[in-house]
Amino acid sequence: MKALAATGYGAPHDLHIIDVPAPEAGPGQIQVRIKAASINPTDLRIVTGAFKTMLSIAFPYVPGNDFAGTVTAIGPGVTNYRVGDEVFGQAVPRQLRAVASTVRPSLSTGSLAEYAVFETDTALLAHRPASVTPEQAAALGTAGMTARAIAQIAAMKRGEKALVIGATGGVGVALLPLLSHAGAYTIATARSLDGRDLVSRLGADSVIAPDPSAYPENVDVVFNLALFSDGIAEAARSLRPGGRMVTIIYPAPTQEDLGRDDVELHAMLGGNGLYGGMADVAEDAANGILTVEIARVFPFKNAVEAVVAYATDKPLGKIVVSFDDAPAG
Repeated sequence: MKALAATGYGAPHDLHIIDVPAPEAGPGQIQVRIKAASINPTDLRIVTGAFKTMLSIAFPYVPGNDFAGTVTAIGPGVTNYRVGDEVFGQAVPRQLRAVASTVRPSLSTGSLAEYAVFETDTALLAHRPASVTPEQAAALGTAGMTARAIAQIAAMKRGEKALVIGATGGVGVALLPLLSHAGAYTIATARSLDGRDLVSRLGADSVIAPDPSAYPENVDVVFNLALFSDGIAEAARSLRPGGRMVTIIYPAPTQEDLGRDDVELHAMLGGNGLYGGMADVAEDAANGILTVEIARVFPFKNAVEAVVAYATDKPLGKIVVSFDDAPAG
């Protein structure tokens, strides 16, 4: 089969589509013919070596967390899936086991490949609703589940004020409609005119530049979807006393990084189904409650270009790779 792979640490354009053996399903596993996969920040940071002091990987390395596809084989002991089932979800490549949940981890052989193998004893895989396309499902894996989780963690009340930093990314575009539905007053960051139009359409009440000098004061919740620990103190200054900082950026900041001890800090790193798994994402997506903006869809033959675009174009929403053009085998 063909797979997108890193043969060493490097820039996104150093990735290659290579031939590798198709993985086989073992006990408790399913083999899936991938129909669509989306690009996430972790994919980029792993292959560029940003985390190499914390995570050691062997090459060739096949990235990819989010996917949608068709079950093509089941291993011994699998009872919740059958050959031919349409499935989707989120699973980290096995080499990233150290950052996966310690309880029922969702692991795979990497979803940016024609075939991948997934563990089935996890809440992070589910059957894909017929009303949700493979591209939409692949875009919703991490983004949809994370948006649902952080909305629950923040527990915003009607009329409370939220600042969403990184609102035009995958999680941001899934989160904004949820906050609007909850009755929150949302201030979103966006760089471009197109980005401002997008976040306004998705429910933002106000749009500001992603610049600390533009951050408002006395907000109830800050959703940090973009800043690393060295920049989070400026965002924390926007919070009222007793406010909540909710962050999804790895590694998790500390209270000391915030520079304040009068606010709550919540870090949501990786999925474990604690705030709802992929079956909940499927239900909300089928009912139109949970959506995600797809910026561009690339055919698999242009998967390297897709990762480069993700890294350099600052896409408004998710970048998805479609395998419709890829021959099986």
